[in-house]
Formats: sequence, C-alpha cells, structure tokens
Amino acid sequence: MKRIRLLFGAGVVLALVLVALAAPLIASHDPTDQDLANTFAPPFWMQPASGAYLGGDSLGRDVYSRLVYGARTALVVAVLGAGCAGLIGSVLGLLAGYFGGWLDSMISRLVDIWMSFPSVLLCIVLAALLGAGLHTVVIALAVIDWTRFCRVVRAEVRVQREQDFVAAAISIGLTPGQILTTEMLPNVMPLLITLFTLEMGVAVVVEAILAFVGLSATQVPTWGSILQEGRPYVNQAWWLMALPTLCIIITVMGLNALGD
Repeated sequence: MKRIRLLFGAGVVLALVLVALAAPLIASHDPTDQDLANTFAPPFWMQPASGAYLGGDSLGRDVYSRLVYGARTALVVAVLGAGCAGLIGSVLGLLAGYFGGWLDSMISRLVDIWMSFPSVLLCIVLAALLGAGLHTVVIALAVIDWTRFCRVVRAEVRVQREQDFVAAAISIGLTPGQILTTEMLPNVMPLLITLFTLEMGVAVVVEAILAFVGLSATQVPTWGSILQEGRPYVNQAWWLMALPTLCIIITVMGLNALGD
C-alpha cells in the first residue's frame, strides 16, 4: 500500500512539473485567446466535433489550454509559498529549540497567538490588504503557515540539543551557528522535506480559494479563477467547474501521498 501511494504521489508531482514546464508546447491554444464560436463548447466526449478539446468557457477560451497553464501557476505558488513559509518557520524553530530560555518563550507565544487566528480568514484579509496577484498569495501563505514548520523544527531541535554529538561539537569549538547549520539542520531536513511537500498541497488549495473570491492573479490562468468564472454557468456548462476541481483534488492527493 505504501508503495502504491508513493508511486501515485510521485507520478502526480512529476506530471504536474512536466505539464507546467511544457505548457507552451502541449497547450492547443493561447489560454487568453477568445473565440466566440466556441462559447460553452462541450468537451470532446459530449461532442466529438467540438473545436475545443475540453470545451470552451463563456468567452470561447480553450479550457484545456487554461488548465495546462493553470498547472504552471499552481506549481509556482506551491513552491514559492511553501518555500517562504518553510524558511521563516525553520529559522525561528532552530533558534527557539537550540537557545531556549526567553527566546524560546517569545517565539512559542507568538506561534500560539498566530495559530489562534482562522488561517483561511487571515489569508483572505492579508490578500485584500495587499491587493490581488500571485505575489500576494505567496506572501499570505508564508505569513499564515510558517507556524507549522516552526513547531515541528523546534520540537526536533530540542531533542537533538541533548544528544552527544552536540556536546562533542561544542567541545571542539564550533559556534552555535555552525552547530545549527552543519549538525542539526541535516538531521531536521527529512522532516522539512515532508512538511514542504504537504504544505505545497495546502498552497494549491489556498490559491484556489483566493482566486475563487477574486484575490489571486487575474493576468494568468489559475485553477481557482477557472472555477470562479464557471460558477455562474454551472447549469449549462458543468465542466467549467468540474475540470479545475478535479485538477486541484488530484494534485493535493498526490502531494499528500508523496509527503506521507
């Protein structure tokens, strides 16, 4: 079972990366091109002669091409958002776990206060204040999700701080910075990789939520924006909501399976 989950997760992530990198090559149309002749054109299995492989939206834009370019946006947001959150949380977790004392207390209280706020609501408020755009999504993700990394890294570093290899490193004259970066960080890295993979899934969902309420990027296609644009027409063109939702679900399931 674990092997199946690993293969599924790795396959989904690999497919996401390949689609994102090869988007200009595999997309059948420019995702912003409008063709009113293909307005609400059904997918190929409903109408084989359709001019749009996975249908057209309300402006006749090719849904397949928009989903392909949406994969690129999802990957960028996932990597940057999870990376920024991981960087902030890991640094604070390393400092709190190693030095302890007042610094640990201050960072721990900050984490407790920060986690008391509803994360999605806080993300929407931050995005509303910063304005719509991919940079806003990345900043919002980093601001709300650094606490996950901080708590895990802090707990692991507190355990490692009592180990003999740390005492040996101190005895040979290594500085705290050297101990943290050369002795402790490599041991924490497997946890960080796991958290990073899981956080990428969270980032995909958060971007879709912000796009759905109009607070994500508007210049480039995103799965959330395709979902939001198809909402008013769900009764006449259900695929406009079903297809991006399916992309989001498969991507998040793959990232979570790989992280597990």
